[in-house]
Amino acid sequence: MEGRFLVTGGAGFVGSHCVLKLIEAGAQVVVLDNLRQGHRQAIPDGVTLIEADVAEADQVLSKGKWAGVLHFAALSLVGESMRDPMRYMIENAGQGYRLIDACVRHGVPKFVLSSTANLFGTPDQVPITEGARIAPGSPYGESKLAIEKALQWAGELHDIRFACLRYFNAAGADPEGRIGEHHDPETHLIPLAIDAALGRRPPLVVFGTDYPTPDGTAVRDYIHVNDLAEAHLLALHQLDRGSVIYNLGCGAGYSVKQVIASVERVLGRKVPH
Repeated sequence: MEGRFLVTGGAGFVGSHCVLKLIEAGAQVVVLDNLRQGHRQAIPDGVTLIEADVAEADQVLSKGKWAGVLHFAALSLVGESMRDPMRYMIENAGQGYRLIDACVRHGVPKFVLSSTANLFGTPDQVPITEGARIAPGSPYGESKLAIEKALQWAGELHDIRFACLRYFNAAGADPEGRIGEHHDPETHLIPLAIDAALGRRPPLVVFGTDYPTPDGTAVRDYIHVNDLAEAHLLALHQLDRGSVIYNLGCGAGYSVKQVIASVERVLGRKVPH
């Protein structure tokens, strides 16, 4: 893949896996990350890391020619967004607006947005298609929708093509063990279950046992982070033909109890909960 790409949030979970894919494809990569949630050690050798907020992207993009921007940097805790909604709108949507504006002014032709399936809230039907009713289930989802709308206007009025990739639940790690998942605080079910099984944390708390599901626990669609990263490269190629919006999941749901059972099977020990 030819050209130079700016990856915001490239030291985070999904962003760092995408950086690896870009490097393997032959791209030049610059990472912009304030490291409040990301990790310096997740950046491959030879990749330039600019430790700064997304607000600095304008200055970065003013220097030289860029093939595209991949935007991962964001606050991403749904529960936190319910407690502090304006922070999420200001930081996520506001930073997204500034980044899109910088791309337009500096002639960046491609923009890939790390969006979310939280845009759909409680869906009317499953599986959830790209044409499903939009009704964000949180201020976090609302902030991503705001960026999507801004991209649609930018694409209509300016010479920029965009891909909005609406993730379900990212899981897993680089198969070669070079990077992985490390959140603080950790909120994802699979690493929480693993740590509970290994005695690294207290017993896992299962929220809700009376959902309208076969075993009463919440059902989620999980997608491997490596597949997500690969999808970003495919989206960049697709942008040669026009802007796109895709949902990214595996198309199947797994309950909390099913995930716990899988962790127990792989580790050979119980997950206390």
